[in-house]
Amino acid sequence: MKVLLDSCVWGGARDELRALGHEVVWAGDWDKDPGDAEILAIAFAEERVLVTLDKDSARSPSCVESDMLASCASSPTRRGLRGR
Repeated sequence: MKVLLDSCVWGGARDELRALGHEVVWAGDWDKDPGDAEILAIAFAEERVLVTLDKDSARSPSCVESDMLASCASSPTRRGLRGR
């Protein structure tokens, strides 16, 4: 699965998901945060699932205009990824 992790998501999730075979990009690796609308646009253009903790992303006009669905998780922990 192609995944884009927002910079607000724990960076270790990138490595955990890659270890499970997913193609993952973490926005925290970028030189600067482009903002919610641009992150949504990138996820859409690259056909990636966006993982974010930012509840405002789902209310973004870009989300509605491009028919994207943004989901928010309550806790980006290792336990949540691997059941530890």
